[in-house]
Amino acid sequence: MPLGAGLSSSAALEAAVLAALVDLGGLDLPAAQQPRLAQRAENQYVGAPTGIMDQSAVIRCRAGHALFLDCRTERVEHIPFDLDGAGLAVLVIDSRAPHRHADGEYAARRASCEKAAGLLGVPALRDVPSAGLDETLARLPDEETRRRVRHVVTEDQRVLDTVALLRAGQVRRIGPLLTASHASMRDDFAITVPEVDLAVEAALAAGALGARMTGGGFGGCVLALVEADQSDRVGAAVTAAYADHAFTAPTLTTATPAPGATRLD
Repeated sequence: MPLGAGLSSSAALEAAVLAALVDLGGLDLPAAQQPRLAQRAENQYVGAPTGIMDQSAVIRCRAGHALFLDCRTERVEHIPFDLDGAGLAVLVIDSRAPHRHADGEYAARRASCEKAAGLLGVPALRDVPSAGLDETLARLPDEETRRRVRHVVTEDQRVLDTVALLRAGQVRRIGPLLTASHASMRDDFAITVPEVDLAVEAALAAGALGARMTGGGFGGCVLALVEADQSDRVGAAVTAAYADHAFTAPTLTTATPAPGATRLD
């Protein structure tokens, strides 16, 4: 797992250490309870205000499925994600732009969302319905806050739409949702960087069905949904685009449908 690439390497390390301690101590600690312990290491010892998504993805994913996680109830559902059957692959593009939260941007986004939820009188932005969103946004005091809220509410809906398509076996149709997700992260949540945006643009221009940044932003990786036999061509196009912009060459990996698993951000 490359460090600082937005692929949850810190959560992977926490989960591995936790698994080793559970094994060495002969502890009866169900997997469902482990993400919260790993989160405590981030929140209380490191001081990063993270949730449980990354830890849950590392600990609770199942081969050949996407993990559909409700972070409030901690309920999980394993959604079939048959890339192979659809003739598709996921091209993982490490943008080589370091995945940085040191400047407090992650914490700032979280604080902004919590403040907006308070202004709207809801426990969290997930409780804001997507219907009538424009009217809801008009109640907020400034454009930046409106953009942050619009991203969260529309992104939640995109996750639900993606799950519905995967349940129906319509893997190819999730591509536009991935691309819309990236545009929202770029324009409304403002967490992308030029290298990441270029990787998405170049992948789409080369024929990717969809592409989006993954992780907490400000660097990291891009996931591109591609035809299985076009992965090398799309990767070459991204590499060429990086060279044209004098960026450090990206690292490319084609994710296989098994034995790994995929999370839905």
